[in-house]
Amino acid sequence: MTTTLLRTAADLRARARTGRRAVVMTMGALHEGHATLIRAARDLVGAGGEVVVTVFVNPLQFGEGEDLDRYPRTLDADLEVAGRAGADAVFAPSADEVYPGGEPQVRVSAGPMGERLEGAARPGHFDGVLTVVAKLLHLTRPDVALYGQKDAQQLALIRRMVRDLNFGVDVVGVPTVREPDGLALSSRNRYLSAAERRTALALSGALFAGRDRHAAQEALRARAREVPATHARVEALNALGEARAAADAHAVATTGGPEAVRVAARQVLDGAARLTPPLVLDYLALVDPSDFTEIGDDFTGEAVLAVAARVGTTRLIDNVPLTFGTLGAAS
Repeated sequence: MTTTLLRTAADLRARARTGRRAVVMTMGALHEGHATLIRAARDLVGAGGEVVVTVFVNPLQFGEGEDLDRYPRTLDADLEVAGRAGADAVFAPSADEVYPGGEPQVRVSAGPMGERLEGAARPGHFDGVLTVVAKLLHLTRPDVALYGQKDAQQLALIRRMVRDLNFGVDVVGVPTVREPDGLALSSRNRYLSAAERRTALALSGALFAGRDRHAAQEALRARAREVPATHARVEALNALGEARAAADAHAVATTGGPEAVRVAARQVLDGAARLTPPLVLDYLALVDPSDFTEIGDDFTGEAVLAVAARVGTTRLIDNVPLTFGTLGAAS
């Protein structure tokens, strides 16, 4: 399909609206993860609606020493990816267009949630993210905005801003898209050498180990609840293929839950720290997505297992959702 390139807010305002409008915000260098967001947006608004993709490398969210200058700018290729995925228009404004007169003196504050995890590692980052998201929501005036779940803390903060400040837009999270080897798709993956990429696979490997441990212990708990007698419980655990059923029955009762998930994930990360090149961990956290605080052992409900690390000069993040208190884990 033909995708229109829009450079100014005036061009965007002049565009006739048809049906519902969905916006997908990006910093360019579009890949299959972005294409998945665009296709999801097209499905939401239908053939009679409109999908607008924004391409803007936002200087406010880059801290000192971060990769603003080397962040890839590939607008021609981005137009092709957006068009193939179903976008009607790409809004690619200049910094002067988004921030007339220079950096804005009035900004959106991310509050306490924006100071945790990614916010602690990158002070002021989420203030910059929310400021540009607020501006782009005002400029594009969508009915629905879609964001990837790979940036889980960002998604949570955008949802909170939209709710707290009464933005009239629906926010939709789209599951993380992964490469065949499990690495979460990111524009920064292109910076990894072959050896660095092998090390980087520990991020998804750790998350999957935590998720698998959680699913296994939830299955053990469910099976154990079905049989009241201790001997019968051990037999049930044996039937599940546990090598040391009695020990595992005790572990399920005393050391399962969130801490077991953290331990399983950290074992993978500890191993990757000894590789060449090594993985340098920023954080591993198991948090409540409503405020991104660490969950306790008695937690029930939706949670996010999140990790951030550096491999060489490249910093990567990833996460998986989990559900505590019900059988199994969210996929």
